[in-house]
Amino acid sequence: MLKKFLFLLLTFSIFSGNAQEDKKKKKDETPVTTPPAAPKVDVPKITTGPKPYKEVVTAKAKSSIGLFTVHKLEEKYLFEIPDSLFNRELMAITRFSKTPTDAGYGGEEANRQVLRFVKGPDNKVFLRLVTYLNVSPDSTQMIAQAVANSNSEPIVAAFDVKAIKKDTCTVIDATDFFKGDNQVVSLPPTTKQFLKLTALLADRSYVESIKSFPINLEIKSVKTFGVAPQSLIPSPIPVPGVTLPQGTRAGVITAEMNTSLILMPKTPMKKRLWDARVGYFANRFTVYSDESQNTDQETFIVRWKLEPKSVADAEIQKKGGLIEPKKPIVYYIDPATPKKWIPSLIAGVNDWQVAFEQAGWKNAVMAKEVPVGDTTITTEDARFSFIRYFASDIENAYGPNVHDPRSGEIIESHIGWYHNVMSLLYKWYFIQTAAVDPRARKPKFDDELMGQLIRFVSSHEVGHTLGLPHNFGSSHATPVEKLRDKAYTDKNGHTPSIMDYARFNYVAQPGDGVTDFFPRIGAYDKWSIEWGYKTLSGLKPEEEKKLLSKMIVEKAADPTYFYGTQGNPYDPRSQSECIGDNNMKASEYGIKNLKRIVPNINEWTKQEAEDYDKLGDIYREVISQYRRYIGHVVYNIGGIYDSPKTNDQLGSVYEPTPKALQKDAVRFVNEYVFQTPTWLLDKSILTKLTPGTGVELIRGVQESAINNIFDLTRMQRIVESNNAFQDSYQLDDLFSDTRTAIFNELPRRATIDNFRRNLQKTYVEKLISILNQTGVVPSSAFNFPGFRVQPSPTTDIRKSDIVSLARAHLNILKNEIQSAKIGMVDKMSKYHLEDLQARIESALNPK
Repeated sequence: MLKKFLFLLLTFSIFSGNAQEDKKKKKDETPVTTPPAAPKVDVPKITTGPKPYKEVVTAKAKSSIGLFTVHKLEEKYLFEIPDSLFNRELMAITRFSKTPTDAGYGGEEANRQVLRFVKGPDNKVFLRLVTYLNVSPDSTQMIAQAVANSNSEPIVAAFDVKAIKKDTCTVIDATDFFKGDNQVVSLPPTTKQFLKLTALLADRSYVESIKSFPINLEIKSVKTFGVAPQSLIPSPIPVPGVTLPQGTRAGVITAEMNTSLILMPKTPMKKRLWDARVGYFANRFTVYSDESQNTDQETFIVRWKLEPKSVADAEIQKKGGLIEPKKPIVYYIDPATPKKWIPSLIAGVNDWQVAFEQAGWKNAVMAKEVPVGDTTITTEDARFSFIRYFASDIENAYGPNVHDPRSGEIIESHIGWYHNVMSLLYKWYFIQTAAVDPRARKPKFDDELMGQLIRFVSSHEVGHTLGLPHNFGSSHATPVEKLRDKAYTDKNGHTPSIMDYARFNYVAQPGDGVTDFFPRIGAYDKWSIEWGYKTLSGLKPEEEKKLLSKMIVEKAADPTYFYGTQGNPYDPRSQSECIGDNNMKASEYGIKNLKRIVPNINEWTKQEAEDYDKLGDIYREVISQYRRYIGHVVYNIGGIYDSPKTNDQLGSVYEPTPKALQKDAVRFVNEYVFQTPTWLLDKSILTKLTPGTGVELIRGVQESAINNIFDLTRMQRIVESNNAFQDSYQLDDLFSDTRTAIFNELPRRATIDNFRRNLQKTYVEKLISILNQTGVVPSSAFNFPGFRVQPSPTTDIRKSDIVSLARAHLNILKNEIQSAKIGMVDKMSKYHLEDLQARIESALNPK
């Protein structure tokens, strides 16, 4: 049975296999139909790299010929860069053309960089950012390679080479670079953070136009940015920046930008080395050379390049004659400027001609209006300097310049003139001269007077664009009593330099006959322009340096030519907003004039059917000016005279303000501040402006003075001077002189009124705060190109005599209070003294 089953299984398998074979044979015998061949198609070869020039720059291109030839094809902008301009430095100056509200003003600079195009591998053109920090002046020296190895220039953009024209020019597409948000030609990160901007919105940003001129390209673009939403939850940490109204409403802002790409000179102008004894803005390099044994700092001034037109002219100038420069310094007036102020702005520029004449130049600087119908001179073209007029409520004006960082050569300047600077001029002139000049006793000045004020500010700002910083030491040259002398002021003005913040003559008194209250281009200005712009050809740098130093030494004994650095924290001769060689005398005269003005403010500022806003503005200006006078005086306490010298000059560079002046400064504060200045408390004014009666106003003024006098850095300077100079004002004297004046009621057991009680509490709290002070006294100074101020001494306050003296005088005061309160009749005075005694005891003996 089993055998039969196996037989049947085997038979089935054989038949099954045969059947499958038959099936396969039948399938293989089926005829195959061949499909028709596909038609041949020419597949274009994929090519990389440049195309033929005519395929890239077609007949449809609209071309602008200049520095680069710029071709516009539909929405694309192609740059045709000559081989000769690769590796050349280009200054990129990006300005706002139009801004959203509260984000600045059209014409203001937003960014400035030095760039260069270089050829890269794989048919690329790179754009590199150039910085000048470390240099080797001789590229053949071995150390030049080490400098290059440590100062690699970042690649800020890469472009594909689109075409090459006859091996002389390279074509790239620059559209996306200027349309986009590359940092070097857009807003810096700090600006974006301040304006609370987020990403660029590419679909709402575009290049409006690119025009080429002989030495520059002008690129106009429109950029739209997102704006970070305003937080609904107040942050415990203040967030810096502004909230833009249009950004709040729309969630975006749009700004129109203009980037000037200007070719820098192939051979930089010859540098003129900076000197701390004459004021100029400056650049600084760290210089390496094979011969030096250490790194050197090379600091050189910022100035325009003035050249004779010919060799013959150069000879005339060398013999003392005046010649015109090959290219004068010209400022154009913004066509947006109100017509009636244009003559004053122009006059302010032209006033500098007299200074350049002293340097051997005539018609070297001037201002012009853009000729009617002339479209070749525009505010955006970097070949032209402008005084830009901003429709702004900011009370200011400023004078920047754009210069070659390699040499200091000024390329162009755009002075910023805010419309509301006239409001500031009104307040300055009213407060400082209305007691003497009847023209100032009005709610609105006549156009003639305002024109004179505009001319003064125009001259000052132009001075900055010529390379001159503020000279805060200039006004100290004029003896105070000369400021009351009509003959002197008519001839010299009230300060030797318009670059000081001397403003107007607030010292002159009624009856003096003085009628000229304005700053002007003075003796220092003429001399400093001569120092910076006099032609010195054929001299080596060290020879030139010695000659210029000789010019300074010759004038060293004359205070007219003293240069006081802006922002010096300890030299009382170098202060903003003050005039005269003695701050105490000048401030006394100034306060006398304020006392004359206060009773008349209401009458001199009133306008029919107007509220008291103008009265309030002027009254607040009176208080500010009074505070300013106090600050001028306090500067003398702990003051240090800073007189830069070279080693061929005699005398010290640093020495303390004379003891007599410091003591007189303390006397002034005791008399004009700590004795209640009741002249400020005019009821006819206060009752129109505030529900208060002036108690807090006076306290604020006095507290500010106390904090300023007992500033830790000031006291430490006195300690240092006491150690080195026997006849210097002692810190112990400062504590004694102020204490006895502030508490002069104690020996007399006199009633202490509300104002004096506030003052005495403020004094005690200040000494207690000194007692509890910890940490290091910070220094306050700076030292960067064009400004030289060495830091004040620093000290650990707990290890200084300052704390010991504060403790000693609190003890003295505690004992004086104990004696005085026994015989004190006035109840409130007694309560006050008991309070002070408790505070002092708690501070001296804390539990």
